[in-house]
Amino acid sequence: MVFHPPVAIVAKAGDAGKYKTTLPAWNMILRGFMAGAYIAMGAALATVCSTGAADFLGPGVGKLILGGVFPVGLIIIVLTGAELFTGDAMLAPMAAFIHRVSWASVIKLWILVYIGNLIGSIVFAYIMANGPLTNFSAAGVGTANAFGLTAVNIALGKVAYAGTMGQWSLLLKGIACNWLVNLAILLGICADDAIGKIVGIWFPIMAFVSTGFEHCVANMYFIPAGLLTKGYLSADQVATFGAAKLEGLNWVTMWTNNLIGATIGNIIGGLFFVGVLYWVSFRKEIAALK
Repeated sequence: MVFHPPVAIVAKAGDAGKYKTTLPAWNMILRGFMAGAYIAMGAALATVCSTGAADFLGPGVGKLILGGVFPVGLIIIVLTGAELFTGDAMLAPMAAFIHRVSWASVIKLWILVYIGNLIGSIVFAYIMANGPLTNFSAAGVGTANAFGLTAVNIALGKVAYAGTMGQWSLLLKGIACNWLVNLAILLGICADDAIGKIVGIWFPIMAFVSTGFEHCVANMYFIPAGLLTKGYLSADQVATFGAAKLEGLNWVTMWTNNLIGATIGNIIGGLFFVGVLYWVSFRKEIAALK
């Protein structure tokens, strides 16, 4: 298995970031759409595979199953060249540090990829909510199934960050999440072969999901999937969750109670805890490579 030394990994990350900032705007959105859908695919698989696991195997193993299958999304993204906002939170600034690309081009990439990620995630959430998460009768009446109930429960947890300490917890989880995500990106760059990339990506992503950190793009799927499935809950299911609690799951709280704080935390985690730290650590060696 061929792998690159740390200084080469950082240099390659800067090269990748430079390439990304030169993409046409439409391509940034298109690749962002694909990445949003791919992350949603991993999140949907995690929802299905973890359903009921904690009841029989314990909460820790249930989380491990959730995290163990989730990385398929990032693996697809890295191997097929889609654009993920959380990865670009590190790669684009790295290009600014190494190649002196403008910060305006970095911000442009972030905004357009974020929009694409959001669209792709919501499209796949619609597919799941009206597909595997709901059972439909011959008359066309839908009822959330066991997987749908898990989706709603996950979404409720994602919008539960209320109050100052709740938002602080969300921010910290966002930072830690993208710290691990971008270490996964660097490990993916480290290897030249597909198996090496897959193994390098899998472990950090499994760690962040199993630990319970917050990833803004994953939540662009998790929350809409729960929101859309909420409409298919039966009266008994609504009573089990609690009508008042379900009212707190809406398109506004998706942003105010999660996506805004998670996004800021993800930027900090990718930009500072990976991008800046590695640039400062290896800038002399990178300069010597030129």
